[in-house]
Amino acid sequence: MIRTALILPVRNAGPYLDRLLPALAEQTLKVDEWFVIDSESSDDTVARFSAAGARVKIIDAKQFNHGGTREWGRKQLDADIIIYMTQDAIPANPHALQNLRDAILADDSIAAAYGRQLPRLGADVLEGHSRSFNYPAQSRTKRLSDAPELGIKTCFSSDSFAAYRNAALDAVGGFPLDIIGTEDAYVAGKMLLKNWGVRYEASAEVYHSHHYTLLQEFRRYFDIGVFYGRESWIGELFGKAGSEGRRFLASELDALSRAGQGWRQPEVMLRVVCKLAGYRLGHIEKYLPRYVKRHIGMFAGYWK
Repeated sequence: MIRTALILPVRNAGPYLDRLLPALAEQTLKVDEWFVIDSESSDDTVARFSAAGARVKIIDAKQFNHGGTREWGRKQLDADIIIYMTQDAIPANPHALQNLRDAILADDSIAAAYGRQLPRLGADVLEGHSRSFNYPAQSRTKRLSDAPELGIKTCFSSDSFAAYRNAALDAVGGFPLDIIGTEDAYVAGKMLLKNWGVRYEASAEVYHSHHYTLLQEFRRYFDIGVFYGRESWIGELFGKAGSEGRRFLASELDALSRAGQGWRQPEVMLRVVCKLAGYRLGHIEKYLPRYVKRHIGMFAGYWK
């Protein structure tokens, strides 16, 4: 019997629970274990998840780490397949978890599968474009041999909604214990190098998108730059992000034009400047004083 577990790292999830809890309750896949890791929420998050049937563990918010907390969480469970979600990823239909889990079970060589992210209700053109660019309607299994075609996109993944074969996680050493973010790409890259496949399953859909301010864009890309600067093996083995960024920019400008919002193109260019500046600065973070990194990074708590 295949055992499946669901892990949700959360903090002050209250604004999402009126949609998230009913969506999880109606899923056709009933997971064997449901584990919520709460980082000291100050609202009713713990009470509501507990009432819904989840096992909840409260951890020190200062100890949360994107890789380490996920790795610790899976070690608390007995499961063959681990599904990770974030609190703002809302299943779009009752089959979302089932389709994601089944995408792994369909092929013994697939180590992980991540689902399609749709723009949230009220998302604008740019927010919606970001989802459609990174999460198209066509499913695909990616392997190491796809790197010449896909470049760095080969190891693109998102554990905002993803399932992992527990044995494959063990084979690559699990999630890194201390990482600023982008732990999903790290694990996907390690799995690909072990000749596992990583599946993008478009039939497993959640609503999940964000609208970032210019400052948030800068800080987010600073942290991304830190990650790729430290994990240089990803760029060396899969390719740099430059060509993908240019392709994204071109399609973003085209999306605005088709939506009759060409007047927003200067905004897009300003965002590009913020992203590029943040990324480049993140790449040289080892030369920056710690207090500077604390003020710049999106995950300021990481810089202890």
